[in-house]
Amino acid sequence: MSSAPVSADEAVPETSKPKRRKRVPFAAQLLIGLVLGLALGYVAREWSVAWLGTTLETVGTLFVQLLFLIVPFLVFTAIVASIANLRNLANAGRLVAKTLGWFAVTSLIAVVIGIAIGLATDPGSGIELSGAAAAPETQGSWTDFLTGIVPTNIVDAFVNVNVLQIVFVAIIAGAAAAKIGDKAEPFLKFNASALALIQKALWWVIRLAPIGTAALIGKSVYAYGWDLLEPLAVFSIDIYAGALIILLVVYPVLLRVFGKVSPVRFYRKAWPAIQFAFVSRSSVGTLPLAQKTVTDRLGVDRDYASFASPFGATTKMDGCAAIYPAIAAIFVAQVYNVDLGVQDYLLIAFVSVIGSAATAGLTGATVMLTLTLSTLGLPLEGVGLLLAIDPIMDMIRTATNVAGQMVVPVIVAKSEDLLDREVYDAAPQPLDEDAAFGGSDEPARKGEPALAPA
Repeated sequence: MSSAPVSADEAVPETSKPKRRKRVPFAAQLLIGLVLGLALGYVAREWSVAWLGTTLETVGTLFVQLLFLIVPFLVFTAIVASIANLRNLANAGRLVAKTLGWFAVTSLIAVVIGIAIGLATDPGSGIELSGAAAAPETQGSWTDFLTGIVPTNIVDAFVNVNVLQIVFVAIIAGAAAAKIGDKAEPFLKFNASALALIQKALWWVIRLAPIGTAALIGKSVYAYGWDLLEPLAVFSIDIYAGALIILLVVYPVLLRVFGKVSPVRFYRKAWPAIQFAFVSRSSVGTLPLAQKTVTDRLGVDRDYASFASPFGATTKMDGCAAIYPAIAAIFVAQVYNVDLGVQDYLLIAFVSVIGSAATAGLTGATVMLTLTLSTLGLPLEGVGLLLAIDPIMDMIRTATNVAGQMVVPVIVAKSEDLLDREVYDAAPQPLDEDAAFGGSDEPARKGEPALAPA
């Protein structure tokens, strides 16, 4: 008697089928690293475990060094590709002008909020400088910023990771390649290949972020403990309050009023990139993930996003270059009993809006802070005190930076009919991290991590 054919799935017993191994989501890995770092730092400090403290410092330093190794080449190749891709847009000049204009407007809003919070709370009142870390040896000034845009030696710009100079060189190279047309195709193809290779290498480094996060946070707890948090509590709260006002009030209003899109959908889809920025503390390190989020989840035109995202990652810093230096300048002025006038606050706003490119897009905002303090003539010694809690502050600053770097392309794209509303309004789909950092655009293969829908 004949029987019905047996399918391959029916022929294999259920118990013999290979079981898919469940992986810990990358976001959970980062959170675990954060908690573990706090615990290890506390143990090392409270029980004077010197070797543990040294290990945390060494591992954290190595992680940052790996980022510094890759970032100069990522910035150069990404900016060159972004400028060259403007050839594919008929209204390139208007898009560039609108993007830079929105960068300036949102930075101005952020710095005004920072100044208002600083004046309302007096964060430097009653603070003494005992126990502060050493002030940075490098002291920036406004004239140094202007003259430092153009490198005297291209090699030095890459060796010293001077992102501002690298951006300048990349803009010139990209504009020249776009101008000469077909003759530049071999160079642009090489640049595209190099960018893909660098993004893949960056992803390998980013996969170490849970370990790097644990080490960096643990190192800070071991070195400074919680001793400086209490006197700096008002300052710390001010920074987080200012950043949250930008994230939860300003950006949603701009998205609703000018972008005509749902802020809730924006944050649901942008959350993985914002979360990664918070724990990695690197705008440039988050660039591949943020750019893929802008195109694949938010529906921004790819040619425009390939310009706006890299450019924003190096020049759009509402957290590091607007909120933070505004409040910090008021803090330092109060610590040293220096009265600031209306002209000083206007100068803070001007430096914050124009000087965002002085920030490195990596970890920390010391460059922008020293630039602001030097421009105002305030003592740089006050920076030493703030360095102790900088890692904690840098998390929310970077998250704010990256959110702003995604908000502006959405608003501009909507105004220029370059936003795919079907993609924007659709339910969040898993975002393939591997593809974001230089892999294929195919769905994640078995065993490869992918960010789950928010």
